[in-house]
Amino acid sequence: MRPIDIALFILRLSGAIVLWPHGAQKALGLFGGPGIAGTVAAMSHMGFPVPLVYVVIAVEFLGPIALVLGVFTRLAALGIAIDMAVAAYKIHLANGFFMNFAGNQKGEGIEFFIYAVGISLALVIAGSGRIALLPKT
Repeated sequence: MRPIDIALFILRLSGAIVLWPHGAQKALGLFGGPGIAGTVAAMSHMGFPVPLVYVVIAVEFLGPIALVLGVFTRLAALGIAIDMAVAAYKIHLANGFFMNFAGNQKGEGIEFFIYAVGISLALVIAGSGRIALLPKT
């Protein structure tokens, strides 16, 4: 096993562990999330087209599963990178850079999204590595 394959697995796994709960909130209503109907209502109210909201739900819920399994890694990572970049720009940029750990700002800033986009773009470039169901995808 090459070190790069282990590093790519760690990137895939860490990205998936952080993003999947957000997708589960949107898709299943887990972790206090709104579920599909609530996500569609909220995001369409923000001006996002309903078909695009379903894409976001799929990307955030199914994309991390694909990353863990190492299937369609580049495609899943590209979807996640685009999703996170749009979320950072359209929703979170107005809240500044930092996450809202202290609860003293309007909402979450963009720092989380920089990690998410960075991990995703690295996987778009490198693929899954050899520790995957579909290596090199």
